Amino acid sequence: MAFLRLGLTSFGGPVAHLGFFRDEFVVRRRWLSEGDFADTVALCQFLPGPASSQVGMSIGLGRAGLKGAVAAWCGFTLPSALLLIAFALGLAAIGDTVARGALHGLKIAAVAVVAQAVWGMSRTLTPDLPRRLMAVAAIIAALLVQGPLGQVGIILAAAVIGVLWLRPSGVVVEAPRTAELPTKAAWGYLGLFAILLLGLPILARVTPAHWLQMISSFYRAGALVFGGGHVVLPLLEAEVVSQGWVTSDAFLAGYGAAQAIPGPLFAFSAFLGASMQRPPAGWVGGFIALISIFLPSLLLIVGVTPFWERLRYHATSRAGLSGVNASVVGLLGAALYDPVWTSAINGGTDFGLALVALFALTTGRVPPWAVVAGCAAIGWLIL
Repeated sequence: MAFLRLGLTSFGGPVAHLGFFRDEFVVRRRWLSEGDFADTVALCQFLPGPASSQVGMSIGLGRAGLKGAVAAWCGFTLPSALLLIAFALGLAAIGDTVARGALHGLKIAAVAVVAQAVWGMSRTLTPDLPRRLMAVAAIIAALLVQGPLGQVGIILAAAVIGVLWLRPSGVVVEAPRTAELPTKAAWGYLGLFAILLLGLPILARVTPAHWLQMISSFYRAGALVFGGGHVVLPLLEAEVVSQGWVTSDAFLAGYGAAQAIPGPLFAFSAFLGASMQRPPAGWVGGFIALISIFLPSLLLIVGVTPFWERLRYHATSRAGLSGVNASVVGLLGAALYDPVWTSAINGGTDFGLALVALFALTTGRVPPWAVVAGCAAIGWLIL
């Protein structure tokens, strides 16, 4: 019930989610100490996938093992996923009769939200000149090399450069007290993660079934995205829009709507699955996409937890992670331009509304859901 309440009320994105988690599980319930919580956050920042959701899974794992991790994910994720699937079905039902201005307003809201994310992440993840240069290089590379393979290559290159060029930073705190799992079982979960990552694309190539192609694409998105949240946007766009599975307008409208609801941004996958142009779509497609994109995170959390104490003391790992984080800023900056900006900003009115929305998010301290709702309403009235 604790995670269900958070799933219904946790607005504000992954950083805000971590604040809610700390207040609920460290301060109020005392399920873990400040040191344990800091270690859990560090582990989830190191792994690919949605960091806030992984923190929730890890806390559930520490309380009740694998069942606890699954229960924590269900409580935190399902409310937003159900809302987004319902939104997708609503768009499909009204089709071309929907006010195009409202949909365009949602796309403009997405510009402001992603711009705020780029700015906030750059201040934290690129505090010095070397990492700023790495972020700029990642922007250029992402715009020149399109597609998921380009994303993966940029991340791997950044990790290598980080090891060779950056100094490890951060203070390692006391060892976390997490759920103890047998080493053999942990290796089994990690092996399943790798088998699915390598095997699903092969099966998708030799099998024409669209549901299998969906599982492969969304699993790959969840397994290969560092930084979580907004960073998954370009990879999902490459997977579903470029292949004609979801229209560009629907993609950006759904992304804008995802900002107006609580819970993890990765639940946006449920909207995409429900919006597929060919079956399975609707509720079935939504849950296929949702489970596929979160499954890598669950397998990694359960598999890596027993080895985390050893890994977190390794200076080379921390240096490589610094490089990966800098590249994440660059990838998000490239996504801000294409497809977010290029698809939403068509003139001075669009640009002005995007600036007002960005000002409301950054200076006016207006919650994202209110900004998104306001942009949709303004778009419906005047665009």
